[in-house]
Amino acid sequence: MSRPELLAPAGDVEKLRTALAYGADAVYAGGERFSLRAMAGNLTTADLRQGLELVRAAGKRFYLTLNAYLRPDEIPLLENYLEELRPLAIDAYIVADPGVVATIRRVDPGRALHLSTQANTTNAAAVNFWAGQGVRRVNLARELNLAELGALRTGTASELEVFVHGAVCVAVSGRCLLSAALTGRSANRGACTHPCRWPYALIEESRPGAFFPIAEDKRGSYLMNSRDLCLVEHLPAILGAGVDSLKIEGRMKSVYYVAAVTRVYRAALDAWLVDPAGWHCDPLWRSELEKVSHRPYDHGFLLGGAPPQTEAAQGGYRRSHDFVGVVTAVRDDGRGEVVARNPFISGEALELIGPAMRSASFKVGAIVASDARLLDRVNPNAHVSLSLPPGARAGDLLRREGRLGTGTAGGASGGS
Repeated sequence: MSRPELLAPAGDVEKLRTALAYGADAVYAGGERFSLRAMAGNLTTADLRQGLELVRAAGKRFYLTLNAYLRPDEIPLLENYLEELRPLAIDAYIVADPGVVATIRRVDPGRALHLSTQANTTNAAAVNFWAGQGVRRVNLARELNLAELGALRTGTASELEVFVHGAVCVAVSGRCLLSAALTGRSANRGACTHPCRWPYALIEESRPGAFFPIAEDKRGSYLMNSRDLCLVEHLPAILGAGVDSLKIEGRMKSVYYVAAVTRVYRAALDAWLVDPAGWHCDPLWRSELEKVSHRPYDHGFLLGGAPPQTEAAQGGYRRSHDFVGVVTAVRDDGRGEVVARNPFISGEALELIGPAMRSASFKVGAIVASDARLLDRVNPNAHVSLSLPPGARAGDLLRREGRLGTGTAGGASGGS
């Protein structure tokens, strides 16, 4: 690819629209079958048609995840699903199972294929093997460092993709059996219950029922709770290593997460495209990434050294801001139509954010309900109107500082 791609998650049509508006060059999403995010708001065939219309209107690209590992009786189901998808102008399927690759080659031979990180590709020989099977792009294993990325680039002409931001699985490339062993729900089939995020304690055999903490923490010890990946500071090195696509994890994250993270990486990538030699990491970018829900950030394996999983993050998510609402329309008089996502009240301070790092702080004035009543308090899912800062647009988001704090240690991991 002549221009590096920014690839963002689209767990549903709203997130797809948001990712496009906030700067993604391409989006990836799961359909109703064979996606490794069974709990995400995956797209029906009707949703896919709507999403593809939005993508085409924006002049961007859409990739569909079909990266589950299939059982014998599921291959005929895949064949039927591929026939259903054939008329749709999907730019590529993201796959992992060689049997899925072979089936697509037989049923829909003209479709472009991208290889999922689930395939754990760590060398150029493997990339070239997959190229021989018709795979155009490979999402490389997260376990590679910069030197290995550079060496791999010199050995292949295939497109290379890497994750630059989001949740990381404690298992190699997300291929984990822990959830299946403890709950019967397999991570390799999109149903992970994330036991790696649970608190654990020691029990001594002669004293059943007596639990001993492994580390001092009021919530327990999170032995396998990996830190989140954040590589915005290292984009020049990643791009210099020859990576074609920068991928953001998060199909199960919120619209706010997709917007806030995508716009930061868009700004960082655009700054590099304008002046690679003079690029520097704007402190605002890292500050903005702290405002979304995340575990403590880490550079993963990129810089080498000890595996990041040995520095397991204690406790759960952290964030400095609370997502309040979505602007759906702005009238000529400057009042905006807003759908609330969390409660807010008249008189409190909010911030509006939009694409291209736009932001503006304001104080909430008169709030008018859809039935014309004046409100002091807005509850989630309410449709209201209020005055917004100049320049506000449909698709902008509203947030508030410091309301929700930290959360529990759950959430998505693994990869596409």
